[in-house]
Amino acid sequence: MPRMLDVSNEVRAEIGDEEADRLLAGGSAPGGYDCTSCRTPGDPEQERTSTVLFIGDETAVLAFAHSTCLPSQVVQVTEEQLQGAVRSIGGDAAAPAAPAQNAQAAQTAPAQAAPHQVAAPHVMPEQAVLGVTSGLVLIAGELHPALVVEPTAPVARPGSLGSGDDFLPLLIEQGFMPVTELSTAPSVLHGWSVLLAVGQLHAVLQPNPNGGQPVAWWQAHQPLQVTEGWRAAANKHQQVLLFAAPVGSIGRQPREDLLRDALDRTAANGRLVTAALPLAGL
Repeated sequence: MPRMLDVSNEVRAEIGDEEADRLLAGGSAPGGYDCTSCRTPGDPEQERTSTVLFIGDETAVLAFAHSTCLPSQVVQVTEEQLQGAVRSIGGDAAAPAAPAQNAQAAQTAPAQAAPHQVAAPHVMPEQAVLGVTSGLVLIAGELHPALVVEPTAPVARPGSLGSGDDFLPLLIEQGFMPVTELSTAPSVLHGWSVLLAVGQLHAVLQPNPNGGQPVAWWQAHQPLQVTEGWRAAANKHQQVLLFAAPVGSIGRQPREDLLRDALDRTAANGRLVTAALPLAGL
């Protein structure tokens, strides 16, 4: 029976035609795998399967995912994250890949976990730290996976000598939309995405200003755990809602109901922007 394997042109360009053809012929594809996104079993002989190439500084690893979870794509990660993914994937779920031809490592900064379900600050050039919290947000009767981002200090515009806070204006210029209430899900912001791989949160990606592969806007120093409910909602919607607010707007909320109250209050005060970000590559 032929294998229902998808190898995108992007992946083919990295691994070469010979390896891509061998995969499609079944020569080096797994008989079964654990999906690199939802971590449930998959079978390329029974269901359409995507090849996902993770590229680090020096190595590349080819993993497999249900096509309903992720498309075939190339994902750039740090070498540390890649090695961690290899240990997590294990077995037949990942295969050694040919050396990447165009690998460029995403930059990351040391991070310290904060006491939320998911939080790992990323040091920005302005020395502000982004706190990232995950949670499920109820909108129009349906639960959506969300990431809430709030810096620990004002974020100045790059090159600015002033002391103002340009965090929201900078995001609005990128396509995020201000909201005054959370009554409807926001529109998709194409070009941005959330990297959820091996059942963990790795990064929020943004378009590369120089073209080519997306780059990390925020990146976890280590892959971060999310709840099963959050991951299930992300795979259902194939997107994550990102909410962002200036420093001091939301604060550290210990429960999802309190986080929602803080989001509603921040939106009503005109200090919240949002967008729906596809899972990486969609």
